[in-house]
Amino acid sequence: MSVLREFGTGIWVCDGPTVPYYGFQYPTRMALIQLPDEELLVWSPVALSMPLRSEIVALGNVRFLVSPNRLHHLFLKEWKSAYPQARTYALPELRKKRPDIAFDGLLGDSPEPEWASDIDQVPVRGSPLTEVEFFHRPSRTAIFADLIQNFPPDWFNGWRAIVARLDGICAPNPGAPREWRMLFYDRRIARAAVERILAWPIERVLIAHGEPVMVDGRRFVRRAFKWLLGPDLIDPHSHHTKSIAHVAKRGSCCASASGCPS
Repeated sequence: MSVLREFGTGIWVCDGPTVPYYGFQYPTRMALIQLPDEELLVWSPVALSMPLRSEIVALGNVRFLVSPNRLHHLFLKEWKSAYPQARTYALPELRKKRPDIAFDGLLGDSPEPEWASDIDQVPVRGSPLTEVEFFHRPSRTAIFADLIQNFPPDWFNGWRAIVARLDGICAPNPGAPREWRMLFYDRRIARAAVERILAWPIERVLIAHGEPVMVDGRRFVRRAFKWLLGPDLIDPHSHHTKSIAHVAKRGSCCASASGCPS
C-alpha cells in the first residue's frame, strides 16, 4: 500500500504518526509538491520512514523543506539529515526556537523564485503565532497548518471531544482554536491577509489537522474564517463542500489530523 497519496495534479500527501499536545493526540500530515525539473518541495515534514523515502525517489529530488509556523518542526532535523542538499525555510520564530537546525532562508510575503511559478504564499500575521499559507496553482489547492482545523466529530473521545467542539475545530464548523482567535491583537492585518488568500482560485483545501476538502474550497475557507471576516462576508452561494472522505472510493486521497506541532 502506498504511503504517499495523490491529492491533485503534482501534489501528494502523507499522514504521519500522532503526537501528544497538551493532553490531546494530534495526527500529523505533510504535503509533497512536484516542481519543474522533478524538484520536490516538502511542506510540514512528518516522520521519515523507509517506504516514504522509496516512494519519494520515484517522484524526484527533495529540494526544499518548508515549515509553515513555529509549531511544525518536530521532524525537520530528521529530513535535513536525510536530504542535506535540500534548502530549509521557516519563519524567524522557528529559527530562534530551533538553533540546532541550519535554516537556509526565511519565509516572507512573496514566494521564493524557485517555486513562485507553481506556488504562492501569504503570511497571516497579527497574533503571536504567524502562519504562512500556501496555494498550489496546478491543483488549485490551498494549504493550511493550524489556522483551519476540521476534525471529524468522532476524532476525540470523552471530555476532549467536548473541548474540541467548543473550541471550534470540528466539522461541520471548521476554524482556528478559539483561544488562538482571542490572541489576535491586530485583526486588521490578519483580515487583509485572509482577503489575499480568498483571491486565489481555490478548489481544494489541504489541512494538516482535519479532513481536507475537494471541491468549493474558497467557500470552505470563507466559512472557516467567519470569526475574522464577519458573517456578512461569507459567500452566500449554496454550493456544497465535499470532504475527501466522499472521494476516497475513487482513490483520491487522505486521512485525518489536528492542530499542533508536526
